Amino acid sequence: MTGAAGVSNTGASERKLGKRILVAEDDPNILRQIEFNLQSNGYVIETAQTGADALKQLMTNKPDLLITDIMMPEMDGYELVSSLRSDEQLADLPVIMLTARTQDEDVAQGYNSGTDLYLTKPFNPTELLAFVQRILG
Repeated sequence: MTGAAGVSNTGASERKLGKRILVAEDDPNILRQIEFNLQSNGYVIETAQTGADALKQLMTNKPDLLITDIMMPEMDGYELVSSLRSDEQLADLPVIMLTARTQDEDVAQGYNSGTDLYLTKPFNPTELLAFVQRILG
């Protein structure tokens, strides 16, 4: 495939092929927005609407990236990330927290729990995609 400047775009598509992202988000509208944005850019998306469900999925099928909200039923994002970081098989999984919690204490708690990147809602889908691409290569 050739871009407008005659540059091949095939390499970027091939790098994304098979990159799996688990999105843990309890708001179905936000979940659909993230899913659409990332799928339309070549990523394979799996979803969970609770932290507990996300952890179960992570334990059985490790993705390449986790994007998680903080405020979810059963297990919040802080607990989810802390659980990952204490698990030998999941400790190195990259994590983006995407949340409406914007206070300095919330951001600090996110990083202290082990998240790699903390983004706040409302978010720019293009910015999220850029961060995903940077993390996954």
